[in-house]
Amino acid sequence: MNRRLDQFKRFMRGRKVAVIGIGVSNRPLVHYIAKLGAEITAFDMADADDAVLSATMREFESAGIRLAWSVGPGYMDRLKGFDIVFRTPRMRHDEPALLSERERGGIVTSEMEVFMELCPATLFGITGSDGKTTTTTLTHHFLEEEGHVTWLGGNIGTPLLDRIDDIEPDHMVVLELSSFQLQSLRRSPDVAVVTNISPNHLDVHKDYQEYIDAKRNIFLHQSLFGRLVLNRDNYESRSQACDARGTVAYFSRRDAGIPAGAYLQDGMILYRDGPSDEPEPYLPASEILLPGDHNVENYLAAIAATRGYVSPDSVARVARTFRGVEHRLELVRELSGVRYINSSIDTSPTRTKAALKALHDRGERVVLIMGGKDKKLDYTGLGDAILTVSRSVVLCGENAPLIERSLLTAAERRGLLAEVSVAHAATLAESVRMAQGMARTGDVVMLSPAGTSFDQYRNFEERGRAFKEIVRGLLPVEPGS
Repeated sequence: MNRRLDQFKRFMRGRKVAVIGIGVSNRPLVHYIAKLGAEITAFDMADADDAVLSATMREFESAGIRLAWSVGPGYMDRLKGFDIVFRTPRMRHDEPALLSERERGGIVTSEMEVFMELCPATLFGITGSDGKTTTTTLTHHFLEEEGHVTWLGGNIGTPLLDRIDDIEPDHMVVLELSSFQLQSLRRSPDVAVVTNISPNHLDVHKDYQEYIDAKRNIFLHQSLFGRLVLNRDNYESRSQACDARGTVAYFSRRDAGIPAGAYLQDGMILYRDGPSDEPEPYLPASEILLPGDHNVENYLAAIAATRGYVSPDSVARVARTFRGVEHRLELVRELSGVRYINSSIDTSPTRTKAALKALHDRGERVVLIMGGKDKKLDYTGLGDAILTVSRSVVLCGENAPLIERSLLTAAERRGLLAEVSVAHAATLAESVRMAQGMARTGDVVMLSPAGTSFDQYRNFEERGRAFKEIVRGLLPVEPGS
């Protein structure tokens, strides 16, 4: 029996509830708490005639869920006098309207915070500036391959609160957690992973330190039985070990002398339980189907997270069959001798650089489609990374000038300016058509935006799906050679 869940159900009956942001995570939340008898007002910045919001309204109506709505400009003006407020993950927890509700005695929380309070299962939480989606997915696959009943959710796009009735104490739950979800968290997962930390989301966080502090919540509230997995090769990640409350394990691609954790030595992935223990071999890194050194790091992180829950044999079986996460270096199709790759998940310059390195390691020649909304990040080195695989770039998005400046500066410094071709497009569809015209036989056309989707799309998944639909609709042309 889940007594906390029973208490929550009784508590919600008849409560006046505000749900802010009717996006991916909050739609299932509305369905769930409506069944519990909550009186819900839905808040969203989109206008009522927005296509996505209109469809959502019809969805609730057809399901028999009656909501009050506050939408469009000034949508937060009606946030007064609620018993409980569920904020959207991207809304700062110290938003003045939320602080006012707290002062009035209301509870301000989020779908993720409530889920973690109620979840009876073992929780694995993964965060980081890069690699968290793949590491989360690998952790989930490892546990499933071992035979555990496993649930996957969080920032990876699958809310789980509406599935809480089906989750048992002997199950495993794997959550990808963003800095937005972590910033007000007061419970930490049983196993916490910090893949790495570098400047990100500085368009929302006050500064880099606030972003780092948000990440720390993934482990600060662990018990002494908790496990924290840190990246030994990343300063901001490994420096958090001193604040751990439970055990610490590391992962490293460069340091075979780590005291405990997963590491790479002479091409073999090994795990050491303690400084004086003999390492146990898992598998050669060459057997990992996913390309790129960054994916070796993702495997090391997931191995360290699941040590004691998963055998090396299960890890090896996943490594030899897993082809990757949707929207990350995802092969969409091959047309007229050109392969089209969707890497819409590359929402920062560092993610794009990692994707470019993976293609460089494979010796690929690339036509790049880039551009999205800037997060006030550093584009240093992006131009050099582009030049390792590409001389042809199509730019479309708010941060296009920043990408172009980095590319042209690098090209001029290296005497390659005459070889670089930069085109500008107004839409993603136009970008794809222009890239198709630039591509030669044997080339790769890759979407790797180096920015978020919020200048044109609701999230990177929607952008990636749009790219795939456009690519699948392309007609054959005769590429160059």
